[in-house]
Amino acid sequence: MRTPIVWPFPVAGRPGFLPDLRRGIDLSHSITISKMLTQTHPSCERSGDPQMSVRKRTWEKAGVERQAWLVDYVDQHGKRHIKTFERKKDADAYHASVKIDVSRGTHTPESRSITVVEAAQLWLTTCENHGLERTTLTMYRQHVHLHIVPYLGRVKLSQLSTTLIRDFEDKLGSGAPAPGAAEGASRSRKIRSSLGALIADAQERGLVSRNVVRELRSGRKRGGERRADRRQKGKLWVGVDIPSPEEIGAFLPALRGRWRPLLLTAVFFTGLRASELRGLRWEDIDLPKRELHVRQRADRYNKIGKPKSGAGQRTVPLISYVANVLREWKLTSKSKDGLVFPTNTGKANSL
Repeated sequence: MRTPIVWPFPVAGRPGFLPDLRRGIDLSHSITISKMLTQTHPSCERSGDPQMSVRKRTWEKAGVERQAWLVDYVDQHGKRHIKTFERKKDADAYHASVKIDVSRGTHTPESRSITVVEAAQLWLTTCENHGLERTTLTMYRQHVHLHIVPYLGRVKLSQLSTTLIRDFEDKLGSGAPAPGAAEGASRSRKIRSSLGALIADAQERGLVSRNVVRELRSGRKRGGERRADRRQKGKLWVGVDIPSPEEIGAFLPALRGRWRPLLLTAVFFTGLRASELRGLRWEDIDLPKRELHVRQRADRYNKIGKPKSGAGQRTVPLISYVANVLREWKLTSKSKDGLVFPTNTGKANSL
């Protein structure tokens, strides 16, 4: 309860009381003005604490009464901000969200928020500084320049919402207005993941308080997405998607030259990835034990590096037929770096 304030002296003639004097009110003795200090003007309704409130503002325009709702608050840095809404429901929702962010010290006002395209550039710079592979950086740049920026580039981070992200996903599926054909569900999720990483980088910099992409993902059942992926891809059928044993038997006699050991090793009997084949060295193959050790890889730009994960470093058994073919190939192949499948000049192959 507020303590009434009493003026111990006559207040006649004081600024603000002239309208009352004109009405003939005798103000020559002390009066209590607590009500005058606590009363709210009919056109301004408040709610909440004095540092953060929702106010209703009304005015007339062309004889028509209009109204709006203002969220008036002081952020964690002591700066005052006002944001206007047409509906009280929206103002209350923003008020509740801002109150939490300010208490956590993570609030970023819209006036200080950067756009998605600016945040994307910061994120790509971070990826480069972390030494990510060139192929990974190329993929991220494609996601940004071909998809994220055409849809959301001019939007401020503080204006992103789950509804906007959901619309972004729908447009990715239809392929408009970004250039190119519609994206499949799997690639759309990769693009959405890049957008989430972009926002997370901005969040660490204090440029935005929420990561709406990850909020959207947390509300979904990821197992359902994986099952939908498997249904879309379907089951692999022998003789349709992969060659049958009979087809392999008919294919082997036709293999000639440098492609014979490569296809035998890659396609039929080891299942190595193209990057692992490019980086495969003779020192990684133990012919007496008939074992192949995956210890390095070469990306599409032929840059040598370790496998992307610990599971990528593995030992693959070789059947005697493949081991014998590799023995023959070792006698004829030449590579300064000891690569198993080099180009004619001895460098890593662009498979």
